[in-house]
This record gives sequence, structure tokens and C-alpha cells, in this order.
Amino acid sequence: MIDTERQPRRHIRSDTYLFFFALFALIAFLTHAPLLTLPYYWDELGQFVPAALDLFHDEAWIPRSTLPNVHPPGVMAYLAAFWSVGGCSPLSTRVAMLLLAAVAILVAFLLAIELCRNTRGVPAFMAVILLCASPLFFAQAMLAQLDMPAMLFTSLALLLFLQEKTRLAALACAALVLVKETGLIVPLVFGGWLIYENRRREAAWFLLPVLALGAWLAVLAHGTGHPFGNSEFTRYNLYYPLHPVRFALALGRRLYYLFFQDFHWIGAIAIFVAWRRGGLFTTRAWKIAWLLIAVHVLFLSIIGGAMLERYLLPVLPVVYAAMVAAMSIYRPPLRIALQLALLAGLIAGNFWNPPYPFPFENNLAFTDFVRLQQEAAEFVEQHYAGQPVATVWPLTAALSRPELGYLIHPMMVRSLPDFTAATVHRLDWRSVRAVVLFSRTWEPQWSWTNIELVRKLRHRFYGYEPDVSVVQMRDGPLVPVAHWARHGQWVEVYEVP
Repeated sequence: MIDTERQPRRHIRSDTYLFFFALFALIAFLTHAPLLTLPYYWDELGQFVPAALDLFHDEAWIPRSTLPNVHPPGVMAYLAAFWSVGGCSPLSTRVAMLLLAAVAILVAFLLAIELCRNTRGVPAFMAVILLCASPLFFAQAMLAQLDMPAMLFTSLALLLFLQEKTRLAALACAALVLVKETGLIVPLVFGGWLIYENRRREAAWFLLPVLALGAWLAVLAHGTGHPFGNSEFTRYNLYYPLHPVRFALALGRRLYYLFFQDFHWIGAIAIFVAWRRGGLFTTRAWKIAWLLIAVHVLFLSIIGGAMLERYLLPVLPVVYAAMVAAMSIYRPPLRIALQLALLAGLIAGNFWNPPYPFPFENNLAFTDFVRLQQEAAEFVEQHYAGQPVATVWPLTAALSRPELGYLIHPMMVRSLPDFTAATVHRLDWRSVRAVVLFSRTWEPQWSWTNIELVRKLRHRFYGYEPDVSVVQMRDGPLVPVAHWARHGQWVEVYEVP
């Protein structure tokens, strides 16, 4: 239910903040404890950890050991600073990211309190419980990537903006754009809103994040000769998604994840019912929050060739706060039942893989991927030390760099562009001793993406080509010598006779 008058803000003591931070940190570390020594995963291997290592060892703000791109150095600088104290290892990295995640949970909690000030009950607690149980947040909380830190600073900037702390909000936005460049939409939304309210002098503060990002792009352009680091990254993330079909599919995928997947449809129905009844989402705070969600989803559907769900993390705390607030329109028994059902769906989503392709990092499937890669790396190091091994990224990075946590000594690696039949058949078998083949995507046999029409559409608009099958590999000249499987994912090692 909605009170007719807005409740005043209560003063919160500093020890209260400390208590909740400790509580959320305890939850984050206890729930992730079995995974703290997990080696690096996918984009950690290929981009963010190598970039942080360049900064840590050589003080290179522009990456040297990996391809430079537009991503600002904020997270990499944080990791390098943390490593200087806690040592450089996957364990230290996981601890560093979980500390950030605990701060992010605290800020999400405070933001939910701010948004739900006129909502009876304690919706902020349920909002952060849903966030902690969310498969996407749970996985990203420990990964050295940009989107969870971007969520932290997006939530902080929105909280400060709603509290009329304009200058602090602008500073939070400046930190945000130095974590992830797409965070620029947040100060643009805030500045535009203030202009709409005829508060142009205050809106000028949100030029600060623009200047901060511009300074980074100037440094990047000077160091690489390209304003976004490299032309291929620019083409794939700026131009490639602009096709109307790819844009429509990206937008649909974003909306599907936010308002349907993992039982989100329970909260989406509540939002729709509350919106139809009116009153709940008519406050200034909610109007700004919904505008930010809309702009974020639209913008991240226009850019970003990979269409990863982790790009939605910055607005996920607001979505959960909206769902819980909307459920306040129900009577207590129904409200509690629906909240528990949504929570159960989120918890299940950590372990259950959907019947269609999805990024492994969306739930605990990424841990199966890493464990399989780890087993294969140890086997290859033991049996083929000093001999060339062919495989594709990201295993190529894991086999080449021991500091990434997979092996002790670097291997001789021949990098393949992909595992398609054409690539494998063109391989000169005399140049390698073994080939490591593994499942790179989740494509169960019963998936609707295996329909011939869908395959043709994926090929036409995304250049999709299926990987060579295990049956095809075993029918060839290679000898299978090792096989591992976990929950539908697999790795096989083939030896050249």
C-alpha cells in the first residue's frame, strides 16, 4: 500500500552502515567460499586480468599483452592495487571482487529503501535477497569483469541523485565511466532530467563524467592511434549491432531476461498490475528510475555485439526493487507466497540451464566450464609438455600463461579461430601433437535453436556455423585419448598419430 504523504528520510548512523556491510560481505563470502580458488574464466582470461597484469607489472595503462579496446582502466587499476597488498592470484582476485560486490549489495539496499520509502513493510530486505540469489549477480560477483562494479556505481549515482546530492552523484558518475564506458548514459539521463526541471546550473555538473571519459579516450587514442583502441572492437560493438533484425532480437532478449527468465515473470506481472492501478510508480524517484532502465536497455540493445546478459546488471537492483514494491499491492499471504516463489526460481536458476544457448557466466555453468578447462590443461601439461597443442580461445590463453591459474609451465599453443569443420579439416596435422576440443556454447539437442529455419537465420544475421561434432572428430585421423564431462559440457583431447 502507498502512503499519501512522502515519509521523511531518517538519519542513519555510520555504525549501521558498517553493520550491514559486514553482514552482506559475510553472505557474499560464505556463499562463494567453495569457488574462491577457481581459475579465471573467458573474458577474465582474454581481457581484464591480462590488462590488470600489464598495469601491475609494467604500470601500462593501455594493455600490451592483450588487444587494447575502449574499456577504461578503473577495475584493472583496482585489481592491481589490491594485488600489491594481497598478492597476485585468482584467490586474491576473487576476494577483491567480492568486497566490491558487498559494497554493491549495501548500496542496492540503500537504493531500495529510497525507492520504496512510501511502501509499507520492509521491501528493501527482500529486494537485496532477490539480488543475492540472482544467478547473474551471483556469478558476476566474483568475476573480474566490469559489469558488477558498474552496477555499484550506477546504483550509488542514482541513490545520490534521488537524495538531491547532485555534486556527489556527478562524482559517482565520473567513477562509473572510468569503470565502464557505457555508464555515460547515466549522467546523460540525470543531466537531461535536470534540464527538464529547468535546473541547468546543476545539470552542468554532469559534464564532469563526460570530461573524465573524454580524457581516457584521448589517452587511448594517443597510445593506440585509434579512439576506441582498435578498429575490430569498434566494428563489432558499434556498427555490427545496428542491423534492424539484430537490434530487434537484442532488445527482445534484454526484455526477456529482465521480465521473464528465472521466474522474473512473477515480478513483471506485479509491476503491470501496480502500474494499472496507479499511484505506486508516479513519484519522481520512480519516474527517474524507470527512465534509467528504459534508456539503459535501449542503449545496450543498440551497441554491444555479444548481447551478454551481464550488461543488464547496472539496472538489476532497480528492477528487483520495483518487483518487490509492486507486490505490496497484494494481501500479505499472497505477497509472501509470490516473493518466495520468485526467490525459489532465482535459486533454481543458478543450477538449471535453460533449453537454449546462453552464456555460461549467467549461472553456475561457468564453474563447470572452468573446471573442465582446468582438467584438460593439467592433462595436456602432463602428457604434451614441450609439444605443440592446437585449440581455440580461451583455452589458448590458459595454456600460454601460467599466472592465469591453470598450469605451472607455459605450453606451445597453436591458436585456431574456431572449431568449425572447415577450420579443423584445414589444420596441418604435422604441425601439432594434440588437439583439444571443447563445448563453447550451451546447445542441447532439444533446443529450439536446432530447428533448420532458426539455424538459417542465425547463419544469415550472425554468421553462425556449428562446431565440428565429436562423432566427426572420431571419424577422422585423430585418436581420442581423454574425455571429461560436467552437466552437459565436455572436453576431449585428440592425439595426432
